[in-house]
Amino acid sequence: MRLIHAVVELREYLSRQERIAFVPTMGNLHEGHLQLVRMARERGACVVVSIFVNPLQFGPNEDFDKYPRTLEADCTKLQGLADVVFAPSVDEMYPEPQTLYVELPSIANELCGAFRPGHFRGMATVVLKLFNLVQPDIAIFGKKDYQQLAIIRLMVTQFNLPIEIVGAETSRADDGLALSSRNQYLSPGERTEAAHLYRTLNEVAKDLQAGAEALAPIELKARFNLEQRGWQVEYVSVRSQNGLAIPSQNEQKWVVVAAARLGKTRLIDNLEVCL
Repeated sequence: MRLIHAVVELREYLSRQERIAFVPTMGNLHEGHLQLVRMARERGACVVVSIFVNPLQFGPNEDFDKYPRTLEADCTKLQGLADVVFAPSVDEMYPEPQTLYVELPSIANELCGAFRPGHFRGMATVVLKLFNLVQPDIAIFGKKDYQQLAIIRLMVTQFNLPIEIVGAETSRADDGLALSSRNQYLSPGERTEAAHLYRTLNEVAKDLQAGAEALAPIELKARFNLEQRGWQVEYVSVRSQNGLAIPSQNEQKWVVVAAARLGKTRLIDNLEVCL
């Protein structure tokens, strides 16, 4: 496995490779990330994993400075799975102030975007930069960040990028909690309670499968359920799997998406529902 920090070295090395499969990450890798890399290994001849904590997607009151940076441990976990780890500095990725951004549609300002202004603009901009540097044939993203995946798919389609985007199922702990780097911020009591978010999504799914027609009461019930247990709920929303649009009357493929804070930790999750 080769660790590369410089853009020039990355481009030179990848120019000799075929069928590149790419997994972009912010590091602090857990089993969920490694599952994405294993999928990349199955689909590509050369597997590239990027590790870059992107300042553009963090708001002024978010945890950019505190975000765990564990490059040595991450590289150990990637041995035997990845061919290249690209871990650039901020100056390497942004050699001059970034004044050009990807302009996103209104979905970027809904759901998580309503609570993290500018987050998806920063995410899409760095992903486009990474796509330009790596030039992968295929890129793997987890479905846990469902809104991110929807935006990336839209960007690839509308910019005619020759990249196959694969959405990987969410990796979960035995109690259902979606694996996340931010889970380490939970206290023992919060960690036990955190699994209730996924259980709440399953209750919404049962209501949908039972034939409930009005979505607002279902969403409100789920929100109340969480708030009664001490959660600070940002949203629980039922959307179409197709671009997270508001579902039509004849919708057959739904996704329940949610974001809520438990103590100081913000958790997101989702559950696809097919009728």
